[in-house]
Amino acid sequence: MRYVVIMAGGSGTRLWPLSRQGTPKQLLEIFNGQSLLRMAYDRLEGLVDDAQVLTCTSQAYADVVARQIPELPRDNILGEPVGRDSLNAVAWSTAVLADRDPDAVVAMVTADQLISPPEAFRRSLRQAFEVVEDRPRALVTLGVVPTSPHTGYGYLHRDEPVPGRAGVFRLAEFKEKPHLELAEQYLESGEYWWNAGMFVFRAASLLEQLRVLTPDTHRTISRIVAEPDTLGELFPTLPKNSFDYAVMEPVSQGATDAEVLAVALDVDWRDVGGFVSLAAELAVDESGNRVDGKVVTLDSAGCVLINATGDDHVVAGLGLTDTLVVATRGATLAAPLADSERVKELVDRVRILDDRLT
Repeated sequence: MRYVVIMAGGSGTRLWPLSRQGTPKQLLEIFNGQSLLRMAYDRLEGLVDDAQVLTCTSQAYADVVARQIPELPRDNILGEPVGRDSLNAVAWSTAVLADRDPDAVVAMVTADQLISPPEAFRRSLRQAFEVVEDRPRALVTLGVVPTSPHTGYGYLHRDEPVPGRAGVFRLAEFKEKPHLELAEQYLESGEYWWNAGMFVFRAASLLEQLRVLTPDTHRTISRIVAEPDTLGELFPTLPKNSFDYAVMEPVSQGATDAEVLAVALDVDWRDVGGFVSLAAELAVDESGNRVDGKVVTLDSAGCVLINATGDDHVVAGLGLTDTLVVATRGATLAAPLADSERVKELVDRVRILDDRLT
């Protein structure tokens, strides 16, 4: 049977102070009253039944997730006691599903991206499911057809097409985030896709890869599933690692007898990783400022001004250019818009002052 796991455990510190420990970016209801998580769930409409959708998130977020997606059975909300990177989120979710259904075919999808149209997204997922059902040893990754030489995304380098499967390719290699000149070369060649960080595989096949490539992780996750009461004790002992680095890259290089294939995801795809990408979704005033909430500007242009205080507080900008201002009840951020990607560094200093603010 087919299943989908929405990975929704990140903290999103680059969107501080909007995003905090208790309200990570995927749970912020700032997209016309919806959260990224809810939008990720809605994109799955008609793909699988509600009982076959799970989320892997933080235990601290479980109640909010249940409120935002009331359709999900509570047992389908998997709460990590601590975040241990994507490898362990994927491994635990997969082991839980394999325990419920030994024949499970699993799609791991993200909850921090804006994707449209949803029909194209579902079409690619269906195609990935079909590939995995036909090729039991395949691990499929989704690649977004690039529209620009983006330097903030990892890339997939495609190899030969898979015979009889239009839009499906063998994967030559994973590429880290490139500098601009290299990103332009990737785009011009037509051989590279953005790495969407989404995967489809048979649960049993993935667990076999874990047994070979990360035996300690496989052993610990297996015990957690067999003895659920050990989750709080054992999960924090798992070493942090990314799923790409620990599994997908070694398999693509021939470390096991499995194969890595890539399926095209031809959609409008935006990773909401920071304020620049978030700003693209905000209203624009007559001076080109991106604004949200109760905001007033005078002689200001090219700014991003967000008022998330939720009360009668007003954010007013006078004589500002290319400036970021984000006001919340607990903290206010002001910075040149060009430095917005450095917010994560700032959060580390705020944490020293008062951890409650982060």
